[in-house]
Amino acid sequence: MKKLLSKILVFLLFIECLTGCEATKRVAEDEYLLTDNTILVNGKKENSETINNLLAQNPNRKILGVPLRLHVYNLGRENRDSLFEVWLDKKPNRRERLTRKLSKKQVDKLKESSVGFNNWLRKTGEAPVIVNESQTKKSIGRFQNHYINNGWFDVNTDYKLKKNDNKRAQIEYIINTGEAFILDSISSNVKSEIVDSIYQNTKEKALIKSNEQYRTNNFEQERERISNELRNSGVYHFNQDYVTFEIDTVGTNKKVNVGVQIQNRAIRTPDSIRREPFKIYDIREVNIYTDYSYDKRNQTPQDTIKFGGYTFYSYGKMRYKPRALTDAIFITPGDIFRDRDRTLTYRHINQLLTFKYPNIEYAENLDNSLSSTIKLAPLKKFSLSMGADISQSNIQTIGFSVNPSLLIRNIFRGAETLQVSAIGSVGASKDKNNPDDPFFDINELGLDVKLTIPRLLSPFYTERIIPKYMSPNTRIGISTSGQTNIGLDKQTFTGTLNYNWFPNSKKTNRLDLFNIQYVRNINIDNYFEVYQNSYDLLNQTAKDVNYIDEDADLSIPDGANTFIDYALADNTPNEISESQLSTINSIDERKERLTENNLILSSSFSFTNDGRTNLFDENFSIFRFKVELAGNLLSTTSKLLGLEKDENDRYKLFNVAFSQYAKTELEYTKHWDLGKKNVLAFRSFFGIAIPYGNSTNIPFSKSFFAGGPNDNRAWTAYRLGPGSLQSANEFNEANLKLAFNLEQRFNIFENLNGALFVDAGNIWNALDDVEDERATFTSLNSLKDIAVGSGFGLRYDFSFFVFRFDIGFKTYDPVYELGNRWLKDYNFSNAVYNIGINYPF
Repeated sequence: MKKLLSKILVFLLFIECLTGCEATKRVAEDEYLLTDNTILVNGKKENSETINNLLAQNPNRKILGVPLRLHVYNLGRENRDSLFEVWLDKKPNRRERLTRKLSKKQVDKLKESSVGFNNWLRKTGEAPVIVNESQTKKSIGRFQNHYINNGWFDVNTDYKLKKNDNKRAQIEYIINTGEAFILDSISSNVKSEIVDSIYQNTKEKALIKSNEQYRTNNFEQERERISNELRNSGVYHFNQDYVTFEIDTVGTNKKVNVGVQIQNRAIRTPDSIRREPFKIYDIREVNIYTDYSYDKRNQTPQDTIKFGGYTFYSYGKMRYKPRALTDAIFITPGDIFRDRDRTLTYRHINQLLTFKYPNIEYAENLDNSLSSTIKLAPLKKFSLSMGADISQSNIQTIGFSVNPSLLIRNIFRGAETLQVSAIGSVGASKDKNNPDDPFFDINELGLDVKLTIPRLLSPFYTERIIPKYMSPNTRIGISTSGQTNIGLDKQTFTGTLNYNWFPNSKKTNRLDLFNIQYVRNINIDNYFEVYQNSYDLLNQTAKDVNYIDEDADLSIPDGANTFIDYALADNTPNEISESQLSTINSIDERKERLTENNLILSSSFSFTNDGRTNLFDENFSIFRFKVELAGNLLSTTSKLLGLEKDENDRYKLFNVAFSQYAKTELEYTKHWDLGKKNVLAFRSFFGIAIPYGNSTNIPFSKSFFAGGPNDNRAWTAYRLGPGSLQSANEFNEANLKLAFNLEQRFNIFENLNGALFVDAGNIWNALDDVEDERATFTSLNSLKDIAVGSGFGLRYDFSFFVFRFDIGFKTYDPVYELGNRWLKDYNFSNAVYNIGINYPF
């Protein structure tokens, strides 16, 4: 690895030496290539992103110190088509010879390809940045404004231009800020008595405060804050233009005295403008048109309903229950006017997924009241979509699938949405067990029904605990699917009932009141065909103990199952060693676990606090928490019904031993924006699932795995762990997991980004039926088996998704003996190549 990096550095240095003299190839004699900007603030070099973003002109971008895109640009030529014509006529008869040999059409195509490639070079490359003193002065003006707006009123700015003989130049910006001005006294002059009362009551929230440095942005935000406070307190006609600030710095010794001025309301008449004190407005009435369209604007509504102080109108028969709509409307008759009520109403009506963006209007009455009109334009009741897919995998030569989906809005007149989705697929398997099977011998059918109710479906009154501004909703789902000739050929059934609510834009709560899952494996005789590694290990063991000849193989499934029964008999055969017996027992236990049917009835609660302000925010944290309990209700029911336990001391329902466990997950993600498109990202994860009562292990679908493009990228998915165990299983999983990821992301050029990363973590068995010390977490000493991977990657941002390519190297591998775990397989031949969509965390 070190040799490779050395070779890369030597190569880049060679390229730089080779192309160094070419950097000014397209720079005219009287021009200079800008190679460096230096910013000195009070004698010290300043390189923050805030200051660098003020520069109007920057040097050509470099990759590892080399302006590669500049060199690509310089490879192209101006007027390439004219140059090609000159080349054709440079030698006598060249044009005629080429025309006779290639034809005129091919000569023209040769010209087009030459010009096209030349244009590609110019477009892909980056033109040389020529020193422009007008741009330099523009930068100086930006620096001046920046420091004045942040309290350095006496700032001085200048620059020095250093021109070199090799047609290169550097610019040094010199900024002396002087002493910052500090806010001193803050007074107010409010004309309206009502406005002054509200202002005084909210003054503790002010964003301009004494003894703080002057910042223009704080004054702009304070104007916005005052306006929002007043418009949310009934002052309907108020806006930011009524707020002004008087700034006094004369003879104050670097102090700023501030006067907050709030004028009376300006009322325009045809001849003049008069001013009157502001007044508080309340909501007299709220009128809701449930089926509005522009074509119906002059028609008379045919149906009218009054409910809870609201009046509902419909041009046809009323199709909505009033309560379903009032739950999404926050403008309330009898309340004072609040601007945020309109914002909340917009948001919650959109979340119903039943109407187009609503139109909310206010009309002023003579008695200082408002009439609000809400016009709702319904979306189509039925929406049908269809998806199709063609695929190929390691188990099928070709496969086709269709996925129709039907969305029905307002199905029960309460703004509910019902979505019915289906999946149907057929495929041709690569390895046919029966040559007489039809070509498309793989098939899958599935049906998924989801009902979303825009409120909590509960026999209890929940408004005080979860008020409607939290957008509560209930989701009920039922799904079933069946597979044939896919692995163990599963039949599944899932039923869910969950509640969701959102206290604010950052926090999300979800309560799964119940989640029932039933999985039935139909073709368990196919186990050793699916888990080939387990079969190979079992088959080799049978040969080693001379159970079968060296050139023979155990048949599937009878031969493999018979050998397992033979080896695990009460009296172990003499030819089977203790380690071989342990291997066979492990294979048998895993087979029994993965082929048994599962019945899971669980309840869970999850909480997410997402600090992102928008999609482009790169300075945030996310915290996720989930707790899940399964099997307790079934266990209590079994005891009350007096059911008997089976030979493994487990209760069964429908001839299936149900799962019982407690599971929790904690995840914390933090991003630091380092500027210039540099981001440091960190993620930590802890999860544990503890079986008890009716279970001694965790169902495969609820267990944890390690490795893969979104976990420890130096191992493929399911190939890491448990612990220090080097398992031959295709899918390694366990019930305890620790994971840590640290990634430095940086921009290379344009939409191409790079990353350096370190991943650490592993999975272990804990408090279950696994006894192998290498795979179990027994104490903090087990943390020595945390695997460490490191590597680098590239990401290309297509704006609507990010394509990701990562290379992970095993840096600390716990499968080796202690003291010999570092950098054992740190090379490209043992590296793992990951492809993913979007960032891993």
